[in-house]
Amino acid sequence: MFTTRPEIVGTFGVASSTHWLASQTAMGVMERGGNAFDAAVAGGLVLQVVEPHLNGAGGEVPILFWSERDARVQVINGQGCAPADATPAAFARLGMELVPGIGLLAAPVPGAFSAWMTMLREQGTWSLADVLAPAIGYARDGFPVSRRLCEAILGVRPLFEEEWTSSAAIWLRDGKAPRPGSLMRLPAYAATLVRVIEEAQGRASERHAVISAAIDIWQRGFVAREIDAHCRVPARDSSGTRNAGLLRMEDMAEWQPRIEAPVTGRLGRHEVAKCGFWSQGPSFLQQLSMLKHASLEHHAPGSAGFVHSLAETAKLAFADRLAWYGSAPAASLVAQQALLGDDYGLARWHRVNARSAARSLDAGSPLGMAPRLPDLSVAERTLRSADLRFGIGEPTFQSLPPVAEWADRELFVGDTCQINVIDGAGNMVAATPSGGWLSSSPAIASLGFALGTRLQMTWLDEGLPNTLAPRVAPCTTLSPSLVLRDGQPSMVFGTPGGDQQDQWQSAFFLRHAIHGMNLQEAIDAPAFHVKHYPASFWPRPVTLNRLSIESRFAPEVLDQLRAWGHDVAVGDAWSESRMSACSRERDGQGRLVLRAAANPRGMQGYAVGR
Repeated sequence: MFTTRPEIVGTFGVASSTHWLASQTAMGVMERGGNAFDAAVAGGLVLQVVEPHLNGAGGEVPILFWSERDARVQVINGQGCAPADATPAAFARLGMELVPGIGLLAAPVPGAFSAWMTMLREQGTWSLADVLAPAIGYARDGFPVSRRLCEAILGVRPLFEEEWTSSAAIWLRDGKAPRPGSLMRLPAYAATLVRVIEEAQGRASERHAVISAAIDIWQRGFVAREIDAHCRVPARDSSGTRNAGLLRMEDMAEWQPRIEAPVTGRLGRHEVAKCGFWSQGPSFLQQLSMLKHASLEHHAPGSAGFVHSLAETAKLAFADRLAWYGSAPAASLVAQQALLGDDYGLARWHRVNARSAARSLDAGSPLGMAPRLPDLSVAERTLRSADLRFGIGEPTFQSLPPVAEWADRELFVGDTCQINVIDGAGNMVAATPSGGWLSSSPAIASLGFALGTRLQMTWLDEGLPNTLAPRVAPCTTLSPSLVLRDGQPSMVFGTPGGDQQDQWQSAFFLRHAIHGMNLQEAIDAPAFHVKHYPASFWPRPVTLNRLSIESRFAPEVLDQLRAWGHDVAVGDAWSESRMSACSRERDGQGRLVLRAAANPRGMQGYAVGR
């Protein structure tokens, strides 16, 4: 089986992420005595510095972890909630039918910092200062600018120059985007982290108390005050007008990350744990519930039958996501639980035509309850008056032109991040940090970061499970994974990719669990996804029956998929998926053997370990 690089194997510790500096930071923490939780937090905070087009301190992070001490899987819900003033009526008064994709109106409470700190406090061993030191060092002293970061800054340079001048001051050098390989410094953000440490240490001396003080400073201290003041100044957003934000200090003070139990599903020896229905994670479990009836062992992992089965079950799972997922008052917990039942999974599998692609949305009726969908014509109406000059809600990668041309091109790029860590004791972490992209909203000059725009994932239709509601978190696309095999913790993995996350993950997992590919083989294998839903990001356009697939699939496979009715869009050979993964198993003597692998696409993700 062809692989781009070896699967990493060791016994001491492994880490895999979307950026080599985060992976090596995490490994360095373990080398110096930290556990997987210390390592993941340090690596995750480095991601905020070195991949600021993909995540930031103003964003969010869902975390799945296995603690050897607690002997169970737990979730940290780091998705911040909507402000108290965020209601459909508030947006209707502004003449909006959708929450904008960029600007201040779409900002929820930023949850990433307090979520990372909660895991550090409850499961880690290192001090606040030690864990923050790598991120501070890169922000203060400089980090190498990746090609994709250059693309992201280049894409929104006119917006920064014309409107978001605080962002221009941070990201542009003499009015120009940085060049790949140059060093960039973020002194304002470094100063913010240093001030958090100093104030927290001034309040307490014991490790646990210092970290709690840092959370309080972020949610109720100077960080919250600066965010409040920033949101009161109108800024250009997707509507083409300038609007102030709704986020206030009181919203920051009221929110805190929650430690929760995961939702789970089974496939043979494997039990997969995901975040709850505030994420798209259950869609992965729904796909497994259907695919256990698909006899995938008889469909080679690169065959048309394999692709068709996964594509068609994804369509059904994502139709259910649209109808049933969310945490708003109209969400039905009974219906959500029923979606994961074996009987419902079998009934949904019977909706899959083995030789024909579905061409319409088909939301199910758990327990006989009728699904209700949002008004899907809203995207067309919104686009008639929208300002598209500076991109849409979802950051989408585009290629950097040749050096002679790139300085004058307008592109819009971005995505999400992933980090996975396992230490020698067997502790495991998977996290998918995102939001707070440098292109999402104007930077807060005094803090050195931008706020996120995750509220764009809500609907303004009344009475839906994911209707915008005060102090309620939006249903996020972010979706890390943790797997038990035969009841024992086995694997952590995840990927950036918005609506594609739980599609790329399902193909990776099934190739590993059913077809026996190792982690790197399953990541390197040709990838694909369907678009058969309204996009989660502004302006929420609806695409049906589109199968995006890498050109490395055999021509006869592509022909067969077309014959079965798929609208096949063939992309570049390495254009799909950003998977990274780590695993653990015991050998014949009971010793832990650790493995890791990372995405070769984009030549930025790396796995390390020993």
